[in-house]
Amino acid sequence: MQNWKIKVSLFLNYFVFAILLNSVGTVILQVQNNYGVSQGAASVLDAFKDLSIAIVSFLVSSYIIRIGYKNAMLIALGFITVVCFLMPFTGSFWATKLLFAAVGSGFALIKMSVYSTIGLITKNEKEHASLMNFIESFFMIGILTGYFIFSSFVDNNNPQSTAWLKVYYLLGTISLLAFLLLLSAPLDESSLKDQQPDSMVNDFAKMFQLLVSPVVLIFIFCAFFYVLIEQSIMNWLPTFNNKVLLLPAALSIQMASILVGSTALGRFLAGIFFKKMNWLIVLVSCLVLAAALVLVAIPLAEKVSGQPITGWGNAPLAAFVFPLIGLLIAPVYPAINSIILSTLPVKKHGLMSGLIIIFSALGGTSGSIITGQVFQHYNGQTAFYFSLIPITILIVCLFIFKKLQTRFKLANPGGVR
Repeated sequence: MQNWKIKVSLFLNYFVFAILLNSVGTVILQVQNNYGVSQGAASVLDAFKDLSIAIVSFLVSSYIIRIGYKNAMLIALGFITVVCFLMPFTGSFWATKLLFAAVGSGFALIKMSVYSTIGLITKNEKEHASLMNFIESFFMIGILTGYFIFSSFVDNNNPQSTAWLKVYYLLGTISLLAFLLLLSAPLDESSLKDQQPDSMVNDFAKMFQLLVSPVVLIFIFCAFFYVLIEQSIMNWLPTFNNKVLLLPAALSIQMASILVGSTALGRFLAGIFFKKMNWLIVLVSCLVLAAALVLVAIPLAEKVSGQPITGWGNAPLAAFVFPLIGLLIAPVYPAINSIILSTLPVKKHGLMSGLIIIFSALGGTSGSIITGQVFQHYNGQTAFYFSLIPITILIVCLFIFKKLQTRFKLANPGGVR
């Protein structure tokens, strides 16, 4: 198979960063147990990750062609390999913050390079779409695997144990293998030599011009509030399972994988529905059902018996029901991204992708911090009831987005993809 080495490398790159990026919820729980960190303080870990992604994406987007996609990925993998091997020796909250800053910075380089490399190693649109979907699916597999990897290193009998930090030896080894595989994989980037990257100032000016477009502005609100919902739930579900449902730490992490599995299934099923139904009807229906699920699932948490929970077999019903919200909110993000990119001219897709990364990161950070503060000052049930507010705002934004998107396409028929 042509380019098999570089393709396998892209899969492995995304796999290791999927585990690291989405370990925030697990690590939030562990730093509370290990370092006596409050829930409000622990919530900033997501900010270190997401803001690093946003900042590095913006700063490097103009120069990544000069660096080279392969070189950029090697830098990210080499850097994160060193950080992972050092992590078990640190054992402090500040080191955990730096870890997520490093992971976010590395992922920014990886995501921009992977997306761009796909175009270099595929021959046509169908092959491009196929490889993109496989890589994104593998990202979900990485997230799912991460929950079980981390939980296997957690000592339920000693919540204060830092033995879980040894997981970073394993992740560092995987990252090192990805580095060596990429180093030996040929990648022809000669076609990029004639492309002259814009300066950072020009990129900023073009992004601002795009941002003031009404259809793009309302899309930004949609993306922001969706990621706020998703990350607030994903990052705090292990803590909710442990502190509210009284599950052991390792089981709390494992059962959070239900959210990832339901999200993956939701995106697969949405692909079927979008072929037959209007996207607005599908998304609004999903969000209304998600709100209903919150109202049904959270009261179940109040019925926890308090009896010792030893495994999946005697876990409370709420631990199974609430994560199914992933099934319902999952279609929103890829759908709105596809809609805005299909609406705009192809030449603006790069800038739009940058805006998607930046505002998604800001939404994720906001959701995690707000939920952490509500969790600390009120309780876990109130923190997850909070998701009803952004869900309602998102529904309203989607109706406005649909109206502006239709108007934009009618006014710019020549620029529509």
